Amino acid sequence: MERITAPTFKNIEQVNLLNPHEERLDNGIALFAFEACEQDLVRIEWVFNNISFDHLVNPVLNMGLAGMLLEGTKQHSSAEIAEKIDFYGAFLQPEYSFDHTALTLYVLHKHINHVLPLIKEILIDSIFPAHELDTYIRNNKQNLSVSLKKNDFIARRTFNQAIFGSGRYGFSPELNDYDTLCREDLQRLYTHQICPSQCTIYIAGKVTSETISSINRLFGQAWKDEPIVDVSTYAIPQVNTEDKVILIKKPDALQSAIRIGCASINRAHPDFSALQLVNTILGGYFGSRLMTNIREEKGYTYGIGSGIGALKHGAFFTIATEVGVSVTQETLTEIESEINRLRTSPIENEELDLVKNYIGGTFLGSLENVFSHVDKFKNVHTVGLDLTYYKNHLDVIKRSTADDILAIANKYLDYKKMVKVVVGRLEY
Repeated sequence: MERITAPTFKNIEQVNLLNPHEERLDNGIALFAFEACEQDLVRIEWVFNNISFDHLVNPVLNMGLAGMLLEGTKQHSSAEIAEKIDFYGAFLQPEYSFDHTALTLYVLHKHINHVLPLIKEILIDSIFPAHELDTYIRNNKQNLSVSLKKNDFIARRTFNQAIFGSGRYGFSPELNDYDTLCREDLQRLYTHQICPSQCTIYIAGKVTSETISSINRLFGQAWKDEPIVDVSTYAIPQVNTEDKVILIKKPDALQSAIRIGCASINRAHPDFSALQLVNTILGGYFGSRLMTNIREEKGYTYGIGSGIGALKHGAFFTIATEVGVSVTQETLTEIESEINRLRTSPIENEELDLVKNYIGGTFLGSLENVFSHVDKFKNVHTVGLDLTYYKNHLDVIKRSTADDILAIANKYLDYKKMVKVVVGRLEY
């Protein structure tokens, strides 16, 4: 093997993504199957759209629904559910996000028919026991109390509130919000949200026709919707962020947590791919301009980065870091300088080619197994797109020029219109 000469450098010309096989269960649930029968492991995800009732617009309720999903059914306690899952070497995890609640199962194919009836029971017959709810409330209040002492946590929740106002995306729970949780409200939300009309199923791994038939028998034939009333749709409040600086003073702080950003565009927008490229140049990888300037040259921080949070109904752009209190103002100045440089000075071809190759290589490296392909599909499917998005995305990255970078930076990145959140000390 030749170990002296480096491998030949090649551009990534195309990336082949797995196309799922789509099924419709008898009750209308969409099921997307990704077959990789060379492995025995199966991952199944039941993903539900989050809903809110008009008199219960309280995201803590949606969080509580996900957090309490495995805490007991009419037939099994939480301990019995955990014991049965462990017995078959499976893993079961509920998850909450702004737009969805999901239940994810990892299980060997040979055990799938032993575990699926328990999943059905969880999705149809959960009872949210009072003593488990008390424990959930107590634990979450304790965790929140600890988190509220951390500057970066305070900065993140303050930033979200500043960008999205009082809506679901801007909501941050207070300690007394958990005291509003009750079994009756959880049960009502569970009845109308954990149901076929809000559900999509994604299955990957060793997927056979028998497995699909079992899923349809359990989740497509006997599972019916309850009539839905007073369900509210989500609209993002309009918030003015121009020249908004929020300073939360911590007199004894040694570091300041900084969050800077604004509302942005999501994957459904035609400029999203180009903005992703601009974001990567600014702060989206270890060699980015923010890292080079503020970490490598100035030594103000251990790490700084920027990103675009793509949501179903919107998005946000954010820059995050923690710096010593004595250089907080200098860091803000350098961040503004780097944003303005993107808007005024054309990028050199060498740097642009480096970032383009980084994006392509990172994308290719992220497709490490069949489950990664599912995640890529979910990212676009939930906003009404298909897998052609990724080909178009990479094409936009390849075609982008220095002039395109200037245009997108001027269109979407204006420091004066961004929220600046500082938690700590701001010494002038």
